[in-house]
Amino acid sequence: MTSLFLKTPIHSTPFPKPHRTHLKFSNVSPQFISYNQSPTRNPIRISCGLIEPDGGKLVDLVVPESKRDIKKKEAMGLAQIKLSRIDLEWVHVLSEGWASPITGFMRESEFLQTLHFNSLRLGDGSVVNMSLPIVLDIDDAQKERIFDSGSTSVALVDSAENPVAILNNIEIYKHNKEERIARTWGTTAPGLPYVEEAITGAGDWLIGGDLEVIEPIKYHDGLDHYRLSPSELRAEFEKRNADAVFAFQLRNPVHNGHALLMTDTRRRLLEMGYKNPVLLLHPLGGFTKADDVPLSWRMKQHQKVLEDGVLDPENTVVSIFPSPMHYAGPTEVQWHAKARINAGANFYIVGRDPAGMGHPVEKRDLYNADHGKKVLSMAPGLERLNILPFKVAAYDKTQQKMEFFDPSRPQDFLFISGTKMRTLAKNRENPPDGFMCPGGWEVLVEYYDSLAASDSGKVPETVAA
Repeated sequence: MTSLFLKTPIHSTPFPKPHRTHLKFSNVSPQFISYNQSPTRNPIRISCGLIEPDGGKLVDLVVPESKRDIKKKEAMGLAQIKLSRIDLEWVHVLSEGWASPITGFMRESEFLQTLHFNSLRLGDGSVVNMSLPIVLDIDDAQKERIFDSGSTSVALVDSAENPVAILNNIEIYKHNKEERIARTWGTTAPGLPYVEEAITGAGDWLIGGDLEVIEPIKYHDGLDHYRLSPSELRAEFEKRNADAVFAFQLRNPVHNGHALLMTDTRRRLLEMGYKNPVLLLHPLGGFTKADDVPLSWRMKQHQKVLEDGVLDPENTVVSIFPSPMHYAGPTEVQWHAKARINAGANFYIVGRDPAGMGHPVEKRDLYNADHGKKVLSMAPGLERLNILPFKVAAYDKTQQKMEFFDPSRPQDFLFISGTKMRTLAKNRENPPDGFMCPGGWEVLVEYYDSLAASDSGKVPETVAA
């Protein structure tokens, strides 16, 4: 069984010199970001085609329909690994090519490059960004069963033991949890949501290999029609004749400050010379921490934003990004940006403290709020992506609407934090007029009402899909 532990060769080709294409911005003050000059005075290259995926080709790991029955039978004869919900989300991510050019759960050389370099060096010497380990853990008993089977393939099954995928040409290696946590989050403090959910109780071994996913991953939660793959998104952008795609990730309800930023970004892209920039509104749909608004409620709120005309459906594509959330700050935001390249986005909007969270032990943010956008502008393998830092929006009391913050008159602006927004919704109080569209706010109030009903022993109503 030495083949199980065969190490993937590491190429020694030198890193290519980076060529930066991101837009340049400067600070108007230490806290606020703005464009440093008119786009017409600082043009970037205008391209008619969609950006190429990493590695030049989208990975598609789903077995052709004609071969699925054969693969199901093959899987039944193999040693099995039962997938957790997060494992299944990673199978989904890998199967559709979000992590292209990766073809399965990481072997050790890919794992180490990801941990230490936030990138992968390909066989031709090129470098693609990869900042988060996409790995599958097993325990000692599973390792022994796989060893005893004599096979270099294993079956991955869901909670009901239905075959989901086959992992081929496997490699098993040690799972150093402390190193993984420290490298990914920059701390080993207790209370990190993803760590507690997926790593602390995980097995002491990792198994990598090439995936064959037997059927497209579906959740049957009424939201599958929103889960467009990178290839489906690219087809949609081409159908709409998009000559630029700007992606906005969020895991919170959309308020009018977000909408202002997105519509202003489109205006600026038009000024640059693009004819039809299309927004990819791309909420994260995998694991999130317990106090985040659940995906079904967020999608209902986003739909209201479109129905109320806050965003234009003609140039907006709403889709779910299937990745689990790590809350790993500047390390994770690189993954979020890289995945959107594979979906066809050539512009990525990044805000304050992207993918961040409060420190789980101390009363402070875990990451410097500005480091995410700075890291994106320097990250290896993201040179082709244009980074668009947030312009800070706040509620302008004189205009009674969300506007970009003007540091010359700070007394006119009200900053409504996420905590404040949640408190208002829980208390069924309305925010200032113009903060969020009425339909979207009603959804948020309805969600917190459902929590109150659940806490009082009543069963909350199901969200309409």
